[in-house]
Amino acid sequence: MPAPLLSITTDPTLPAEADCVVIGGGIVGVSAAYWLARAGQKVVLLEKGRIGAEQSSRNWGWCRQQNRDVRELPLSTRSLALWEEMAADLGPDIGFRRCGLLYLSDDPAELEGWASWGRFARGEGVDTRMLTAAETAERARATGRSWQGGVWSVSDGIADPASAAPVIARGVVKHGGHVIQRCAARGIERAGGRVSGVITERGTIRTRNVVVAGGAWAGSFMNQLGVTFPQASVRSSILSIMPGAEGLPDALHTKGVSVTRRGDGGHTLAISGRGSVDLTPGMLRGAKHFLPMFAKRWRSLRPGWTQGWVSGFETRAIWPTDRETPMERMRVLDPAPSVPLVRETLARARALLPALRGIPVQASWAGFIDSTPDGVPVIDADVGVPGLVLAAGLSGHGFGIGPGVGHLVADLALGRDPITEVAQYRLDRFRGSQWGKVAKF
Repeated sequence: MPAPLLSITTDPTLPAEADCVVIGGGIVGVSAAYWLARAGQKVVLLEKGRIGAEQSSRNWGWCRQQNRDVRELPLSTRSLALWEEMAADLGPDIGFRRCGLLYLSDDPAELEGWASWGRFARGEGVDTRMLTAAETAERARATGRSWQGGVWSVSDGIADPASAAPVIARGVVKHGGHVIQRCAARGIERAGGRVSGVITERGTIRTRNVVVAGGAWAGSFMNQLGVTFPQASVRSSILSIMPGAEGLPDALHTKGVSVTRRGDGGHTLAISGRGSVDLTPGMLRGAKHFLPMFAKRWRSLRPGWTQGWVSGFETRAIWPTDRETPMERMRVLDPAPSVPLVRETLARARALLPALRGIPVQASWAGFIDSTPDGVPVIDADVGVPGLVLAAGLSGHGFGIGPGVGHLVADLALGRDPITEVAQYRLDRFRGSQWGKVAKF
């Protein structure tokens, strides 16, 4: 079952030319197109299916600094301010608000890890507070039990995955850009080695600049250009329940289960880190890159089966640009959720929060989380194709930093000073061993 998602109407007409073409209508692609359009660029955003229909609508909706890898923290801080700027421009339908995030634990080692991160983060200006047992009990009243401690991440918040990407896409149009759904990009044309056009299923758009923000599809697309982008996709299963539960924190994390209030008043339920690694050609080809990550997360990841392979998004075949491609055969990745995991998640949530008992399930779904070997995204304008910026591999925590990634992409495409450092996001960091480089989040 697809996750709830706002439908929008977009332009059916393919422009003949553009200053920049953005490939991929997830949170990164729409944000990149939005900031480019606001900079006065004639931008075209292409989405093979529906805007936001893949992982951008299938996540928790958290917009956090808390527990970010040091390489992502500056970008997450900037993203929170950019969420506010977008909301001021586009209105409340984007669903963003700084409600604070609550973390609870009875594990001394976990609490010390949070405390250690907090000591560093407060030096970077992040408002994160360790809670005593008494303070935790007050904030965790909805659980009806005591806790050893917790964290109150004051300035963090949430946005609505059901509406954020579509509303930002409307913002692209508001600022003069074009958004086209159900139009797959098949390949890139080059002249003198540089980007000169984007080949789509409806024709070619002349352009000297392109952004590849294809999420789980990015590795296969870059392979068409002779660029190796190591990518593995984890299938994550979550669910939502109907409105009706009152008195819960807006965003709550425990080792057992995490709960987030949705824009419709219901709640999203998930178990952090749990997922299945489906067999795919891309995963097999890049196995040596991902061994450190799998070794770190073996307790939470389970072997998947062939859903990823059948979906075709990690093919390493070279496809002709004059006929149907895998993107047109699979407009929206909508994998089946793990029924046992969904049941376990619901049981854990109802055991943790009595207010959830008796509230019916609204929907359950799965999504493919595109991951890099070190759990940090690639945002790079120097991948061997002049005129192309790659922005992918958000590794399951990219929704919250989407506006910042999009702004950084616009900075790189326009040659202006970037909002954060970019060296940590370069693609060429994967040339060496990945042992010791897995993100801490």
